[in-house]
Amino acid sequence: MTEDVRAEIGVIGGSGFYSFLDEVTELRVRTPYGEPSDSLFVGELAGRRVAFLPRHGRTHHLPPHRINYRANLWALRSLGVRQVLAPCAVGGLQAKYGPGTLVVPDQVVDRTKSRTQTFYDGEPLPDGQRPGVVHVGFADPYCEHGREAALTAARGSDWEPVDGGTLVVVEGPRFSTRAESQWHASQGWAVVGMTGHPEAVLARELALCYTSMALVTDLDAGAESGEGVSHAEVLRVFQENVGRLRSVLFDAVGRLPVERACACQDALDGLELGIELP
Repeated sequence: MTEDVRAEIGVIGGSGFYSFLDEVTELRVRTPYGEPSDSLFVGELAGRRVAFLPRHGRTHHLPPHRINYRANLWALRSLGVRQVLAPCAVGGLQAKYGPGTLVVPDQVVDRTKSRTQTFYDGEPLPDGQRPGVVHVGFADPYCEHGREAALTAARGSDWEPVDGGTLVVVEGPRFSTRAESQWHASQGWAVVGMTGHPEAVLARELALCYTSMALVTDLDAGAESGEGVSHAEVLRVFQENVGRLRSVLFDAVGRLPVERACACQDALDGLELGIELP
């Protein structure tokens, strides 16, 4: 890793977003948790230093359940990142959240099954450090200031976002059955995805600000009649909307606070971590 390359903001997801920047430095970052999904691509955007990380790898070779979420978040923090924007594709669980809707959720529900979702598991790291057993507050999983930046950016682009709502995260890589989708909808949850957890909680465990920006690509299986969700449909709708998602994302970067004043930065206060964070 090039020691003098730093970033203050991280963007997870959106393979190729960084290709629109004039100058980008590609970095391979090693972590105690293995390899991140791909290189980190660092450049300047809206006067801020930003590190882009393709969540699924640049060739989209990693399914949701095989992403090394711990390595991804650790790598970003090691470059100096303290605020993270996380665009993702989701299914709408309510008829009013149809394809093309942008949701900035304020809650998350975890329905994954096999993902490691903590840095503080008591297992020794390669350098001999042993993390403690730490319980981090997660009542409000997303950064209030990051959410405001995303909402303001969307409204400035004449794309009225949904302010709040619950993102339920399933294991994948399959889509939901109709019964599962109907159950999720009956709970009043807004959208369903496969990657928003454990990203959010791992960010909190590193005292990072984390904001999800969820683009609805389809109505989930139980929210409509017909054949249900197809991968081809998801890709088509995402491609139709990726341009304005990129525009909103780039604007949101410039709107993030230069000096953090949110509760995210205090998430680890008073806790005995047992390890030194980068």
